[in-house]
Amino acid sequence: MEVGGGAGAPLETLEAQRGTAPPRTGDGARRGDKAVAEVYEARIQQPRLKTDAFALSPFVLDGKAVSQVTLARVADRARSLAVAPGLAVVLVGADPASQVYVGAKGKAAKQCGFHSLQYDLPETTGEAELLSLVGKLNADRAIHGILVQLPLPKAVPSGRVLEAIAPHKDVDGFNPINVGLAATGEFGRALIPCTPAGAMILIDKACEALELELDGLEAVVVGRSNIVGKPMAQLLLSRNCTVTIAHSRTRDLPAVARRADVLVAAVGRPEMVRGDWIKPGAIVIDVGVNRVAGQGLDASGKPKTRLVGDVAYAEAAHAGAITPVPGGVGPMTIAMLMANTLIAAQRAQGIEHLEL
Repeated sequence: MEVGGGAGAPLETLEAQRGTAPPRTGDGARRGDKAVAEVYEARIQQPRLKTDAFALSPFVLDGKAVSQVTLARVADRARSLAVAPGLAVVLVGADPASQVYVGAKGKAAKQCGFHSLQYDLPETTGEAELLSLVGKLNADRAIHGILVQLPLPKAVPSGRVLEAIAPHKDVDGFNPINVGLAATGEFGRALIPCTPAGAMILIDKACEALELELDGLEAVVVGRSNIVGKPMAQLLLSRNCTVTIAHSRTRDLPAVARRADVLVAAVGRPEMVRGDWIKPGAIVIDVGVNRVAGQGLDASGKPKTRLVGDVAYAEAAHAGAITPVPGGVGPMTIAMLMANTLIAAQRAQGIEHLEL
């Protein structure tokens, strides 16, 4: 499979992930001379069979490579600030997956030269204690970004905790103020949730590789969560896509998905999106990360497991571009968390416009 997003590849500005379309590079819906355009038109309008001349593997969107470019540019920009960006990450309990995520975020923060703090609180931490810590971090001028790792223990209402984080320090983009700003199209004032923001950069790279303009394409987002599905739809809508949000109650979900020029899967169900759900030539963004049974036993004698996405990757050879799992959207989520922290730090220092 062709791999995109290497270290030398161009990367869109953060204004693009916040909803502002990048400059167009051609007059038509697709770039290139007439002959190339006609060939490409035939490619995406006809079924791509294994015997077809255009039955190529999809363009693989290498999120790990793109994220490293993003992190390097965030680090470069952070060095120019009078005060280093400060990120505080709060972990409640000892959930193994959360510990891995928090560790990766701390490593990325150090890579970017941030002032990084991590608070590891016991499972028994109550709402009042957690809110008190959030209040102290809100008041700390050295901290520009606050992240409370989800999920929280059942006894602690996550909604109240997220509402307590100051909107200008809400680098996850989950505070209702940031949600409202994004919903009303005020992307330049909001902090955007990291996973949709990273996915938008990958979608732009796919459009570049496939010589497509995003304007006017039909996008289907499978999943309606506040964290991914809804903000993803808002970002796509802001880029002039025709957007459908689909979910478990959608009638004839495979038929809805097959309409998509851009298909985003964010449901948390292993390989739910099958190959016959995917339109030939579509851009497929797989947000899901699911651990399923593997084959055989590991060195300790336990059954092996493997990670898969929400898309049946092996069945998606007719896609135009696709994100792998792992190594697709996941690394971009962490990179965009660092970018949001940089944005918050720059705003605190009176700098409004950021380009990487």
